[in-house]
Amino acid sequence: NSNYEGVNVEVMRYRNGAIMARDEAARGACPEVDFVAGVPDSGVPHAIGYSTESGMPFGRPFIKYTPTWPRSFTPRDQGQRNLIARMKLIPVDELVRGRRLLFIDDSIVRGTQLKETADFLYRNGAEQVHVRPACPPIMFSCKYINFSRSTSPMELITRRIIQEIEGRCDDELAYQYADDTGEKYQGLVNCMREKMQFSSLKFLKLKDLTDAVTLPPCKLCTYCWSGRE
Repeated sequence: NSNYEGVNVEVMRYRNGAIMARDEAARGACPEVDFVAGVPDSGVPHAIGYSTESGMPFGRPFIKYTPTWPRSFTPRDQGQRNLIARMKLIPVDELVRGRRLLFIDDSIVRGTQLKETADFLYRNGAEQVHVRPACPPIMFSCKYINFSRSTSPMELITRRIIQEIEGRCDDELAYQYADDTGEKYQGLVNCMREKMQFSSLKFLKLKDLTDAVTLPPCKLCTYCWSGRE
């Protein structure tokens, strides 16, 4: 229910999901799925926007049990983060087994939790797990408020994949891979999809994200995606 410079966050997320669906439909790239779902909690309004725009049914294939567990990304220890994320998920068998699912999450940072979520869904009988992050790949660690809680850029899954492909990873290479019109970008996305075993993976483009926010780009910090201050 927060508002930032007159823009409501929940409404922006609906708009964001609708833009994703509209872009995929225009390219004929919408996968055939049984349900569109959001990774709780922030992914849910994105998924509602995508579902409403695409006409694909919205569903909740798992429920997140939160009363006894803190936010899973806050502990500094990766093992603790993974444990909390796993223990919070309760599958709904009728909505998972044999189903083709499209999940929207707010972002992919390290990649560990979302991969474990996909593994969890496959173990519970999901036929397909398509993923649509509601922002571009995160290429640069936040140096302003450290929202990603990364102590090194190499904690980012994008940086690790670039390192594997190129044998090195510096900011100059990250700039090249951040260009969503280039072959390097597509190679990065394909490699990420294979590593995380998603049926398909497509990120929202930076321009579409800023369009969803509706504020002028000069009023938005996009450093973690573009590296531009």
